[in-house]
Amino acid sequence: MDSSVHTLEIEVRDYECDMQGIVNNAVYQNYLEHARHTFIKSKGLDFAKITAQGVHLVVMRAELDYKAPLKSGMTACINTQCERISKFKIAFQQEITANGRTSMVARFIIASINPNGRPVVYEDADALFS
Repeated sequence: MDSSVHTLEIEVRDYECDMQGIVNNAVYQNYLEHARHTFIKSKGLDFAKITAQGVHLVVMRAELDYKAPLKSGMTACINTQCERISKFKIAFQQEITANGRTSMVARFIIASINPNGRPVVYEDADALFS
């Protein structure tokens, strides 16, 4: 990986859990997206400003491996780092841990496109790898 690891701590909330008392599988993607945005912000970039500049950072691929469930009241850590794949694509590798166990590992491929859906080079992306 090209970048240092960014860690975000979250509290699991009751309403994120399903009838089995564990975090619903779709909620994990919200956690991971929030962590990616926090990572980007920690590098001095702002997701809303990037979009306002006409660069859309969109998910092309999401690979999620669920390892151990999260439950209400747990504190979880989301570790995020990224690497450049090409001048248009970045891979984010993420891991969620809680109570000393890996809950999930994920890999997201993000592409930079213009408002018309065409690939565009996001020049400031280099800040993500420092």
